Amino acid sequence: MNKAVLVVSFGTSYKETRDKTIRACEKKIHDCLSDYDFYHAYTSDKIIEKIKIKDGIHIDTPKQSLENLYKKGYQEVIVQSLHILCGEEYQELSEVVRQYKSKFQKIVLGKPLLVDHENYDEVVEAIEDQLPDLKENEALVFMGHGTMTQSNEQYSKIESMIIGHGINAYVATLEGDLKLEQVIENLHCQNIRRVHLMPLMLVAGYHAVKDMTGDKKDSWKNVLEREGFEVEVHLQGLGENIKIQEIFVKRALKCLESLNIIN
Repeated sequence: MNKAVLVVSFGTSYKETRDKTIRACEKKIHDCLSDYDFYHAYTSDKIIEKIKIKDGIHIDTPKQSLENLYKKGYQEVIVQSLHILCGEEYQELSEVVRQYKSKFQKIVLGKPLLVDHENYDEVVEAIEDQLPDLKENEALVFMGHGTMTQSNEQYSKIESMIIGHGINAYVATLEGDLKLEQVIENLHCQNIRRVHLMPLMLVAGYHAVKDMTGDKKDSWKNVLEREGFEVEVHLQGLGENIKIQEIFVKRALKCLESLNIIN
């Protein structure tokens, strides 16, 4: 039986962080599923276009990839997401996979990083390995992308879990209800003097470089500094974390278990 694994991420046009994060995760999954032919796709049309113009590299969308696999005669497909949570991008990917159910003998979609309570704990333990040691009057502020209401609840949950591990941390998002302004109020209430900024994203790409730490007036670093905080930036995407990579591998192996019980 012709078998393929398709690893899907939002993508990034920043080559250096792409190699450290997305490609590192892809390689781990490919090495683990060596019996499967390997393919990858991005869900962001803008990033696909940027990479094509900037680097001359073509990357398929998930739909293009699945259509290609169908035409090549693959019968069994594992689609593994590298998304952080079950947000809009993952839901759209799920719909594309559903549309191709009838074209393959077996196809299954792997879950994103954050799924259930037990898994949140595992993710927090993995994240702890890349966090700085916080001194008195210091706090961590994570930048998430944010999207629909359900995802905002997931961000609040991961914040609670991180705090539950004894880490003085906050999560705010670029989109949605978890605003940096509210975090700033909380930081002042705690008499925090030094803030460590870190992306809660797979890659430290455009949003981390521009929106979190960039020169523009409303970048999070500049906003926090105007509020009187010392700011230290940690430009490391979650995909650089070996334990996070291993969690995505577990997701792919869970797909393999599902395929083995499909008649």
